[in-house]
Amino acid sequence: MAELLKMLTEVGGVSGDEGRVRQIIKQEISSFVDDIYTDKIGNLIAYKKGTKGGRKVMLCAHMDEVGFIITGIGEDGMLKFKTVGGIDPRVLVSKKVLIGEKGYPGVLGIKAIHLQEPEERQHAVKVKQMYIDIGATSKEDASQTVKPGDYAVFDSRYVEFGDNKVKAKALDDRAGCAVLIEVMKQKERYDFDLYACFSVQEEVGLRGAEVLGYSINPDIAIVVEATTCSDVPGVDEHLHTTLMGKGPAITIMDGASYANKELVEMLVNAAHKGGIPFQFKKGTAGGNDAGRIHLAREGVKTATVSIPCRYIHSPSSVMDLTDYGNTINLISAFLKGCEV
Repeated sequence: MAELLKMLTEVGGVSGDEGRVRQIIKQEISSFVDDIYTDKIGNLIAYKKGTKGGRKVMLCAHMDEVGFIITGIGEDGMLKFKTVGGIDPRVLVSKKVLIGEKGYPGVLGIKAIHLQEPEERQHAVKVKQMYIDIGATSKEDASQTVKPGDYAVFDSRYVEFGDNKVKAKALDDRAGCAVLIEVMKQKERYDFDLYACFSVQEEVGLRGAEVLGYSINPDIAIVVEATTCSDVPGVDEHLHTTLMGKGPAITIMDGASYANKELVEMLVNAAHKGGIPFQFKKGTAGGNDAGRIHLAREGVKTATVSIPCRYIHSPSSVMDLTDYGNTINLISAFLKGCEV
């Protein structure tokens, strides 16, 4: 499991540039499924035929991560950029990035504190004040290796540390992708047709999921995500969205959807029957691919299971590998007992 997570998190795949992630997933599961294909928007769909057929269950996790897109090159060789997806500007200064498919190195820079006016130091740095330094001496020099439209990702390695913890970029939602991969590798066949869908452009508006919900037209859908974990110093206990190490989090509602109550009950029963620890996600902010899938066509029964992650949308998200393993267990148990 660790090797799969390492591969998935260390590859770049900003929204709109998910090709390398898609290729890894195809290599991992092609021999375990009956069909695998890519749709026009870039979603990857893997299919296992059911023993009876006629009913469809859809699992969904998004391939894309937050990152950057190069918008211009200054005469001094510094790169102008925009963020892709929701990134807190306070985590950006001095971070290393990798640009383009070849991973050209750069550093997110800003005027040194020694040169700032006192009032400047009182405010968080804005993205428009930053630039990416690739060591170029001029626009012509930088243009030899980088061009507008290139994507950039955080340069962050996968590291296991502490008590069964892992640090990496893009755990949102490569961890969810890894769960789907592990589930599809299992030998089980179900009464229903099973679709594992790896969506694109979730971080910029749930775009791939909207296409998937319409094209697959499932009877039920389970979204597997990484979600905020706020069990850290300075956050009151009643504001803890999820707790690390306490199992996968089942969503009741969030800013984009209400979970189908029947599916929530099925997930809870599967957890109890299998002795799998779980928790309910307490926060309601944000949303995920369920927000588009549940609205497809005449509507789809949809629920979300999430892996708690600290410091999400940063270069160094943190996840508990036990929570990850129990998410695989919960999805597997749900499918085995699922009556569509």
